[in-house]
Amino acid sequence: MKLFWCQHCGQVLYFENRSCGNCGHQLGYVAEAATLSALEPEGEIWRPVGGTGTRYRFCANAEFDVCNWLIDAASPETLCLTCRHNRTIPDTSIEANVTAWRKLEMAKHRLFYSLLRLKLPLENRMDAPDYGLAFDFPATLPRSPRVLTGHDNGLVTIALAEADDVERETQRTLMHEPYRTLLGHFRHEVGHYYWDRLVRDQDKLAACRAVFGDDEMDYGEALEAHYANGAPPDWPQNFVSAYAAAHPWEDFAETWAHYLHIVDTLEMAGALGMQVNPRVDKRGDLEGRVDFDAYRMRDTSQLVEAWVPFSVALNCLNRAMGLPDAYPFVLSAQVTAKLGFINDLVHGRV
Repeated sequence: MKLFWCQHCGQVLYFENRSCGNCGHQLGYVAEAATLSALEPEGEIWRPVGGTGTRYRFCANAEFDVCNWLIDAASPETLCLTCRHNRTIPDTSIEANVTAWRKLEMAKHRLFYSLLRLKLPLENRMDAPDYGLAFDFPATLPRSPRVLTGHDNGLVTIALAEADDVERETQRTLMHEPYRTLLGHFRHEVGHYYWDRLVRDQDKLAACRAVFGDDEMDYGEALEAHYANGAPPDWPQNFVSAYAAAHPWEDFAETWAHYLHIVDTLEMAGALGMQVNPRVDKRGDLEGRVDFDAYRMRDTSQLVEAWVPFSVALNCLNRAMGLPDAYPFVLSAQVTAKLGFINDLVHGRV
C-alpha cells in the first residue's frame, strides 16, 4: 500500500480516509490513478483540488459509509469498480449488518488495490456472467446452517460473522490457525479464483502441478482427511501453513495470499522509508530496506530477502505491545519456490 497525502494541506492520509483530519477537505479514491484525492464540490459532483479535467461522483455505497471510491461523473455507473463486484450485500436496514459490512469492504477495497496494481483480470458478473468475480456477504439467520466462507467458480462468499472479532477469534482457535483476518480471507479466496483464470484457463496446469502437486486428487476426501488427521509432521518444510497441506488448491490459495501479504506490506515499508538494521545483528542477517517497487519486482529472492527482516521486526514490535506475532510463519526453501511461481504467474512469466 502506498502512502497518500492531502493535495490541499499536505497531511498524510490513510487509504480509508473520507476526509482530511487537518483541513477537512472531502477525499475520494481515483482507482485509475491510484490516488486519494482532496475534492472541491461543484454542485452535485466533485473536482479534484487543483484539477482541471475529470469530474467525479461518489460510489452509491458511500451512502452507507462503506466506500470512498469515485466514478467519472460522465459514467452511467452508480457503483465503483470494486462495488460492482458485489452480488449479495447484507440487509442494510439492520445497523449491525452495516457495521459488519463496512469492515468487509475495508478489507475488500485493500484487496482490489493490490489486484489493480498487479494488473490482474477483474471482470465482474455483469461483464462476464460465466466467469466474472463476484462477492456474497451473507448473514447467518436464526435456526439456519452456519454460513461458510469459500469460493465457487468465481463467487467468493465471506460470512458476515467474520467481521465480528470475537467470532473470528473463536473460529481461529477452533481451527488451530495462527492467523485469521478479513483481508487474509479475501486474499486466500481470490487465490482460488486466479487459479481458475491464470492456471486452468491459460493451460498452465503442468507447470503448476510441478510446483504444487496433483490437483486432480479428490478435494472433498483430502479436506476430510486433513480435518480428521491434521497436517503431516513435516509440513513446515513444504507448506506456508498447515492448511496449505490439505490439497494443492489450498496450497496455491494460501501461497497466493502470502504473496499479497508480502508485496503490499513491503510497498508500505518502502513508502514509510523504513529500514531494519539492528545493532546486535553482527552478521547482517536481519538487515533490510525496500528501495524497489514490490508490486513490479520480478526477482522473488529479493522480495523474500527484504521480507524476512521486516517480518522479524514486525513480530518484535508486536510482542513489545503484548500482541501476537504479525507474521507467525516461516518461509522454507520449498515455500519460497512456490512464492516464485506465483510471482512469475502474475507477471506473465510461466
